Amino acid sequence: MSSFNIFNIAGSGMNAESLRLNLVASNISNANAVSSSEGDVYKSRQPVFAAELKNVFDKQKVGSKVNVLGVVESDAPPIMEYAPNHPMADNNGYIFKPNVNTVEEMANMMSASRSYQNNVEVLNTAKQLILQTLKMGQ
Repeated sequence: MSSFNIFNIAGSGMNAESLRLNLVASNISNANAVSSSEGDVYKSRQPVFAAELKNVFDKQKVGSKVNVLGVVESDAPPIMEYAPNHPMADNNGYIFKPNVNTVEEMANMMSASRSYQNNVEVLNTAKQLILQTLKMGQ
């Protein structure tokens, strides 16, 4: 595997974790949104990742990267709350809140942030190793 493939692999991991952080921020910012109908309420969104293995049997070209397959919305039902005096209440007096668990989202944020930092450290280490290798000939 070429030393330069490390940059592609870590870069794909950083892109994936950046998307994850953006989705966490979106989920947290919409956690307290209120809707008057079940269909219009914000739904928690999560990324779907997959590792891509290329040329697994060729030891010279083994490399993998993170693929972002897409973003899925949660199937969990929204939180229904009885609030007849709320301006967004429906005819029965209910408002609908997103199915966002802020504690879970904070854990996702910490995990994504740490994974992003780890990929940055991989890039920095690879860069330093390449620079040290180039200095060996001097």
